[in-house]
Amino acid sequence: MLEIKSLECVRDDRLLFSDLNFSLDDGEVLQIEGSNGCGKTSLLRIICGLRLAEGGQVYWRGETIRANREDYYANMVYIGHLPCIKGDLTVLENIRSLLDTRSLTVEDDVIETALSKVGLASYEDVPGKALSSGQRRRILLAFIELAGAKLWVLDEPLTALDVQGVALMESMIIEHQQAGGSVIFTTHHGMQLDCEMRSVKLGGKEYMKASTWDEE
Repeated sequence: MLEIKSLECVRDDRLLFSDLNFSLDDGEVLQIEGSNGCGKTSLLRIICGLRLAEGGQVYWRGETIRANREDYYANMVYIGHLPCIKGDLTVLENIRSLLDTRSLTVEDDVIETALSKVGLASYEDVPGKALSSGQRRRILLAFIELAGAKLWVLDEPLTALDVQGVALMESMIIEHQQAGGSVIFTTHHGMQLDCEMRSVKLGGKEYMKASTWDEE
């Protein structure tokens, strides 16, 4: 489904990684590992087309994401480690604003069901500025539930979540994987996923380079 071929990334004149190669199939979960500053977020942004790599290509179903842009962005959703919730909009308005970025129209009752699942039942009319950071993160969980994307790309998805929120995120990833969806994620926190998972590790002093698949 997704192929990363010979990717190279430079930041501030420093080579983060080069000759990076891996692939992701339907129904697979992949963790990008590595220490702070190794290029994990840069890699996710390249995968999402938000940043250009210095070398290599990202392929979606056999074509580069540029050549297959429409299908790729219809099937991929990216959640960064910073919440993109607008304080002056209500919870419902924030969800609709996020869905608008994907040209999706969803009935209110469907949105309310998703909000209930993430612990925000009856919060539809609460402004974003009145929410805690964890509640803002839960809006994003409701959004990815509604987005209908095949591929989830998640940068530090556990940020600001409490114990119940972490368990919710873990269960959502497992449900998505069991439904044939795929997930690429980074996290500095332990994630307990009761499913098969692979990893690519970025590491090294001068540059970062992918390991092969970690096989059990």
